[in-house]
Amino acid sequence: MSVERIDQDVQFAGEALTLAEFMSSGLFQRTYQEGMQLVEETSAYLDGPGRDAARNLARDASLAYAGESMRLTTRLMQVAAWLLVRKAVHEGEITPEEARAEKYRLATKEIARSARLAGAEGLPERLRELIGRSERLYARVERLDSQLRERMGPVAAHHPMAEQLSRVEAFYRETLSRNFGEA
Repeated sequence: MSVERIDQDVQFAGEALTLAEFMSSGLFQRTYQEGMQLVEETSAYLDGPGRDAARNLARDASLAYAGESMRLTTRLMQVAAWLLVRKAVHEGEITPEEARAEKYRLATKEIARSARLAGAEGLPERLRELIGRSERLYARVERLDSQLRERMGPVAAHHPMAEQLSRVEAFYRETLSRNFGEA
């Protein structure tokens, strides 16, 4: 598997990635450590120096601080949860199929990826740095999640209930389309 590093982001040269490959590549361990370290750094900053810095901000920057710090913590909680689920799979606590459940997907993507709030340019440098790092980490985890899900598909073809589950999914989509005009 060829891996390129660009600004701490990881791109896979067109190769699909299995969970086993991901866990054994060292990428998981580095991503896990980076994610947990960023959670700790952010918590320490927001509970200490960040709180002090927020008291001296102009009104626009103060509002941006409140919104951006909430988005920052939300983004990091999503990443940490995703990493912990993958670790649980690796340690045999849950199955890969359980980890693919909708409840373990990265959520709040609209919040995590939306543009910075007005006044964000007035935020303390340290907070802007934490926000940037969290955005890059979230984007990397989102790509990894997408690659893992693509590789595994909604239901493995060899799964004994694959045909039944496909029928249920088709029925569900048809019902949604008929009742709500969605596909």
